[in-house]
Amino acid sequence: MGEEKWRDFPSWPPPGYEPRRFHLQPDGALSTEAPAGSSPDGYRYDPADPTPALGGVRMAFGEKAGRVGNAALEARPDVLTYTTSVLEEDVEVVGEVSAEIFFRSSLPYADVFVRLCDVHAGGRSTNVCDGLISLTGADEITPAAVTLWPTAYRFERGHRIRVQVSSGAFPRYNRNPGTGEARATATTLRAADQQVFHDPRHPSAVLLPVR
Repeated sequence: MGEEKWRDFPSWPPPGYEPRRFHLQPDGALSTEAPAGSSPDGYRYDPADPTPALGGVRMAFGEKAGRVGNAALEARPDVLTYTTSVLEEDVEVVGEVSAEIFFRSSLPYADVFVRLCDVHAGGRSTNVCDGLISLTGADEITPAAVTLWPTAYRFERGHRIRVQVSSGAFPRYNRNPGTGEARATATTLRAADQQVFHDPRHPSAVLLPVR
């Protein structure tokens, strides 16, 4: 994708693509440099107004799947974004994508949703792959290991790479009520204050297999 061509590889994941950490940085930046000392970013997640699902891997009648514009999603106060500077050369990402997000919630039960996006030269942000993990003990700083879908994508020169961090993608994933109750039958919803850390002791990053 991105190049819109078929490739043949001898195996999966293909050889020659090594995982590289793209670190979350202060002020919404994303780079391969190690993060400096900084305060965590925060947002409030309310399961009564859950962060919505948009595009991506889904088979729901009447819902658009695949690549979509993410402007409305990224404008929400419960979605954090981290973006590289303009790419000076093409970046190929082929293989398994994951993230390590150092996260803390005001509640013990929380979800961490991570989405990789391609920001085009005109500013349009489209999703590439994403994933979610549910945490218990989230009221302590936790390295949330999020597995995103595998991908084969070329970020073109002049584009930017973006990572979204939030706490849901409803209704693709059942909303986390914040209480520990079973999600299908929960009767109480509790809002939570979430923190995402990016400092030398808590180097949150997305791991991209690049060549």
